Amino acid sequence: MDIQLLAWHWLVLGILLIIGEIFVPSFTILWFGLGAIVVGLVALAVDVSFSIQVLLWTLSSVAFTVLWFIVFKPRLSSHNMDELAQVSAIGEAGQVIKLPTERTPGKIRFTTPILGEDEWQFTCETSVALGDRLYIKSINGTVLVVASIV
Repeated sequence: MDIQLLAWHWLVLGILLIIGEIFVPSFTILWFGLGAIVVGLVALAVDVSFSIQVLLWTLSSVAFTVLWFIVFKPRLSSHNMDELAQVSAIGEAGQVIKLPTERTPGKIRFTTPILGEDEWQFTCETSVALGDRLYIKSINGTVLVVASIV
């Protein structure tokens, strides 16, 4: 009876820690909460001592943390955030500071940096003049494809 009650303590602790992550968005409390839920589920299934439960909680919390920082976060950061940032840049307007030629792209300046840069090279299907305001249609590597603001 005590072991099952202790298992429920672990489950409640895990849920409270996960809920606590909502109010303290540090992305660290979540892993301790998931570790506590793992211990609660193991304690429901198998009779283990309290010291083994604490060890299992520590190991599972560390494992969740390591998985997040080494496996999942780099994938999310490099791929999805780049795509998200690029999509959010579409439609932003900037001012022409250097005209394009047949061989070189033009240069456009933004008041707010786009993807960390306030000046970008651009190409445009129509002719432009210095000072024209253009908006981003798409991003092709390090060159913006822009159009005139109508």
